[in-house]
Amino acid sequence: MSGSRAQRLAARRAARRRAARRGAMVAAAAVVVVAGVVAGTLSALDGGERGADQARTPEVTASPRLAPLPAVPSPSSSAAESSALPSASASPSPSPSPSRSRAVRQQRGAPAAGRLYRHPDSQVLDWVRTHSGDPRHAVIASRIAEQPAAVWFAEYAPETVTARVAAVTSSGAAQGRVPVLVPYAIPGRDCGGHSQGGAPGLDAYDAWIDRFAAGLGSGEVIVVLEPDSVAQAECLSAGARADRFASLARAGRVLKAANPRARVYFDAGHSGWNTPGRQAAWLRQAGAASPDSSEGVFSNVSNFHTTADEIAYDRRVLDALGGPAGLGAVIDTSRNGNGAPADGEWCDPAGRSLGRTPTLTTGEPRIDAYLWVKLPGESDGCKGRPGTFTASYAYDLASS
Repeated sequence: MSGSRAQRLAARRAARRRAARRGAMVAAAAVVVVAGVVAGTLSALDGGERGADQARTPEVTASPRLAPLPAVPSPSSSAAESSALPSASASPSPSPSPSRSRAVRQQRGAPAAGRLYRHPDSQVLDWVRTHSGDPRHAVIASRIAEQPAAVWFAEYAPETVTARVAAVTSSGAAQGRVPVLVPYAIPGRDCGGHSQGGAPGLDAYDAWIDRFAAGLGSGEVIVVLEPDSVAQAECLSAGARADRFASLARAGRVLKAANPRARVYFDAGHSGWNTPGRQAAWLRQAGAASPDSSEGVFSNVSNFHTTADEIAYDRRVLDALGGPAGLGAVIDTSRNGNGAPADGEWCDPAGRSLGRTPTLTTGEPRIDAYLWVKLPGESDGCKGRPGTFTASYAYDLASS
């Protein structure tokens, strides 16, 4: 991109943001707000002694919880930093070169091989290691702790994110397994609700994504890009929404340019939210139909809708989205074994159960994987402190 064109685009983006700031943000009427705060601040609530029902916070970052609409990350702290961070430019990255674009397109349609990666640092593993005598131990250890789950990066910490991502991807590559990473730092996330946070602005977010991408390595990796960021975009003004979607499209290009084997999926919400046509229209604006940005969509993150409902919904979204025939979907099956509660309850609802175990082989056309994006047992805030692993909740999910 030429310097003059970049300046013009930056000027237009700045003008739209100024207009967006002058207008009031419209709150989505259907949003159910989750109690809690952003990762990196919840640790302040962790004073005092934990009982046998809860574990310490993880070193990397655990999964958030998602109410019918917004996602909220669980407490986290930075992983041990390497002595030297890989270099990452703070300036916007250029679009992939033609040769890199061809390499990306050649990867499209080839599903991730091998097995999913289980990160050794998580709240459930902390609990299992320290509660061997608990009568719930065997069920939680075998049915939850042994399963691979996503690793969330919910803190805006550009100085450490490259090393933290690299620690996960290099460990996955060494084991011949596929990590699932969740960048969650988009500005204005949760539309200013309890999980607000992330980067201070889209320029800062673009630079953060550059640093995130620098840690991806060269092995296979799945990136679940920014839960809520598309499905919840109605709360933004038209200009702010266009700016967000431009940054998401750029993020997909940057991630895949850094590692053509990275499989990037965009936010499709879930089957109980937006209509497939409306969701697809937004996804198209966010770059989800471009093979240089995307492998497809993800749905049901931290939610409860059945796998069958999500399969049908995701296929309708993909049909409406267009793009390459190889675009697919991944589904969060961590808590959807009994489907969504009939009364719409979202906060640790009773009677839920684990869904299908994580796998890269679903046997379903256009469904690339079933993933545990949300870690089962992390509370929405009713059966335990928001975002913390609660053994009683985990046991209920694993034994129902």
